[in-house]
Amino acid sequence: MGGLVLTLYVADQVTKHFAATRLVVGEPVPVVPDLLYWSLHFNPGAAFSMGTQLTVGLAVLALVVVVILVTVLAPRVNDWLLAVATGWLIAGVAGNLTDRLLRDPGPFQGHVVDFIALTGFAIFNVADMCITGAAILLVIWSIRAERGR
Repeated sequence: MGGLVLTLYVADQVTKHFAATRLVVGEPVPVVPDLLYWSLHFNPGAAFSMGTQLTVGLAVLALVVVVILVTVLAPRVNDWLLAVATGWLIAGVAGNLTDRLLRDPGPFQGHVVDFIALTGFAIFNVADMCITGAAILLVIWSIRAERGR
């Protein structure tokens, strides 16, 4: 689980660094025409830019979640699917938390770098993909666990 967290966290931070240093806000770069493009945005809120006035609260919540995941949940994981889901969740929450702690306009107020855009959908990042993937895996794990009973 630790290797998974580290790999995904680094992938998130490296891709955000490249996006923030090589893309320009308001100048999307097509990757797959009419489907996928790079589009730099700095998001002070949560998913879909909701809660833009809650940046500090989101940062504190993310910090609490990471601490609980690492200290309470991760040591108790005894199933490979739950381990993958937990690893993805830790990496994703930690990736966006890093932005909130270290990026402008300052600690606990930093804006999350989003740059992967799907036409007609949302603009997101690797951390967001990890969180979404973890949620899907947790549903699958829950269904499997229930069937096992």
